[in-house]
Amino acid sequence: MGSKNTGIVYSTESGRMCPDCGRPKDKCVCSQKRKRTPGAGAGVVRVSRGTKGRKGKSVSLIKGLPLNEIELKFLTKELKVKCGSGGTVKDGIIEIQGDHRDKLVEELASRGYNARRAGG
Repeated sequence: MGSKNTGIVYSTESGRMCPDCGRPKDKCVCSQKRKRTPGAGAGVVRVSRGTKGRKGKSVSLIKGLPLNEIELKFLTKELKVKCGSGGTVKDGIIEIQGDHRDKLVEELASRGYNARRAGG
C-alpha cells in the first residue's frame, strides 16, 4: 500500500506547491497541459456585480478575458487605478471593489474587448 502523496510535508524553501505534480507552482508542468475550453458566450467579456460571500459589499466581476494569469494581474492593476479602488484576481475572474460596471465596460471596450454588462 504505497502512499500517493510522496512530496514534502512542510517546507518554505520552494513556496507554493502544485497539488497534482508536486513541483513548485512556478515550475509546474501540469498547468501547461490544461487548456481553457471556451464556455457559453466565448469571446464576450462579461462585467457583472456580486455580493455573495462579501458581507453585503459589492464588487464588479469581470469574466471571460482570454488572458493568462500574469496578463490578468497586469490588467487588474490598471483597472484598479482607473476606478480608484482595490481588487484582485481569483480563479481567472477579476474582482474590483465597488460597483464600477459602466466604467469597466468602457475601458475594456477601448482596449478592444467585446465587453458587455451582465445582470441588472
